[in-house]
Amino acid sequence: MSFIEINHIEKTFYSNAGDYKALQDITLHIEEGDFITVVGGNGAGKSTFLNALAGSFDIDKGDIKINDTSITTLSEYERAKYISRVFQNALHGTAPRMTVCENMALAYRKDQKRRLKKGITPEEKSLFIEQLASLELGLETRLNTEMGLLSGGQRQAIALLMATLKKPSLLLLDEHTSALDPKMQQMVMKLTQQKIKENHMTALMITHNINDALTYGNRLIVLKNGQIIKDVKQEEKNKLTVTDIYALYD
Repeated sequence: MSFIEINHIEKTFYSNAGDYKALQDITLHIEEGDFITVVGGNGAGKSTFLNALAGSFDIDKGDIKINDTSITTLSEYERAKYISRVFQNALHGTAPRMTVCENMALAYRKDQKRRLKKGITPEEKSLFIEQLASLELGLETRLNTEMGLLSGGQRQAIALLMATLKKPSLLLLDEHTSALDPKMQQMVMKLTQQKIKENHMTALMITHNINDALTYGNRLIVLKNGQIIKDVKQEEKNKLTVTDIYALYD
């Protein structure tokens, strides 16, 4: 039994323009500590796949289990007990008009219904300062700054921190560096690798940067037309080139 078992999931979207089969019989078994990079051309089903895992919609068929517990019928809110996510735009996963400290408190108390009814405790504040200091970006002095006033790279670094505060069973990274400049992309990727390794987390990361897909993680999957067409483990992955990956898109 694998830590995460995704078995035969399917999703079709219906519209007046016609039916679109976005996910087709996807099966993927993930071991604890796997860091899997996910690549594929536009419309391959990458974000739809992550949305299915996060519970953004109901799947038509199949089953999703984490540590032998089925989460298939759980809502997106209920799945937040197991799953954290970082989006392409950090403002989608954070509250721009709330302070850094308030955002971190929301993430830290994500399994509580009225998350900010109680004030932030000194112990929580100390934890947030310690975690922010670990980024080495000077953000520990910006606790009372509104998230929306920070740079894109700063927001994304904090969003990653928020997603890993409670050490989720599964971390979903949805092109979380693509909106950043090259320097900040590399900073956030190094931070991502550090947090995953430190906490022995299991992660799926969508990226359009094939170099990052080959550099990071111990496993790589390629999606095309809503199907996994290639699942590459570490030893084979080490031998792949960018050209090899692009050849699979055709």
